[in-house]
Amino acid sequence: MAALDGAEDCLVFNSGAAAIFAGVFANVKSGDHIVSVNAPYTWAQRMFDVVLPRFNITTTYIDGTKINNWQQATRDNTTLYYLESPNSWDFALQPIKEVAALAKTKGITTFIDNSYCTPIHQKPIEMGIDMAMQTATKYIGGHSDTLGGVLSGSKAMIKKIFDSEYLNIGSGIQPFNAWLLNRGLRTLPARLERITKTSWEVLKFLKQHPTVERVIFPFDESFPQYELAKQQMKGACGLMTMVLKTKKREEIVKFCEGLKHIMIAVSWGGHESLVIPKCAGIPVPDFDPLNHEHRYVRLYVGLEDPDYLIADLGQAFENTG
Repeated sequence: MAALDGAEDCLVFNSGAAAIFAGVFANVKSGDHIVSVNAPYTWAQRMFDVVLPRFNITTTYIDGTKINNWQQATRDNTTLYYLESPNSWDFALQPIKEVAALAKTKGITTFIDNSYCTPIHQKPIEMGIDMAMQTATKYIGGHSDTLGGVLSGSKAMIKKIFDSEYLNIGSGIQPFNAWLLNRGLRTLPARLERITKTSWEVLKFLKQHPTVERVIFPFDESFPQYELAKQQMKGACGLMTMVLKTKKREEIVKFCEGLKHIMIAVSWGGHESLVIPKCAGIPVPDFDPLNHEHRYVRLYVGLEDPDYLIADLGQAFENTG
């Protein structure tokens, strides 16, 4: 795993959340300040909002797409930058090299969630990031049957974490789970290659469908940060978000529940294709059709045949209308 990341060393955890917690917690102290991208992974945000404030550690959330926002949010007591590029809903990117360079001038540690890309499609360590994390539950495992997290960095950084948070909170990987991750790792390039090809077929179908307002995908030319994506990512696959043309929450629910083969779930990376509507996490009275984010439906394209997936999406659209 360290070799894939282009790092000196790494630790494997029993979940991605554990890897995030240990990597961040080992590099902050009481009175410190963190700058994080908006809307990070749920358990990262829970750590920032609930756990760290008990130790007098504060977090400022920013639109991480612009380097100026990182500069403006940085304080004298800022010790850590938290990146997630791409984010897993709107796929917002951060200019990784610029953020890493800024951090180095200020002695700030950088941490990135690289779960969307994996080291196959993006290598943050080579761009100057101190710690690169990926949720091995997803593409590394590849079969939706185990959990895991990988944290890569320098030998000194990994030793620091190993000597403190890693074993102290019981976050080491279990032997059988490690075996499952090793099994998945052997087919990672082949799986990503197939998922990439299928993703493009599904993307073309969704972009021309009258029920879809737009599709958000980092390597599509309509993506606002397309040029940056091509610069710092070698590929994009699997996850995309469609914005449905509807004013009714019920129609979004009907579409998702009308899929016969694509299941509703929040994860990704396995054989099975999945969808999750953003409105599932929004109280019904708060649904606002004018807010395009409320009409997000995130799709994970798995290893099934593209025609199989397109047919399922097509019949669900037809039955929704």
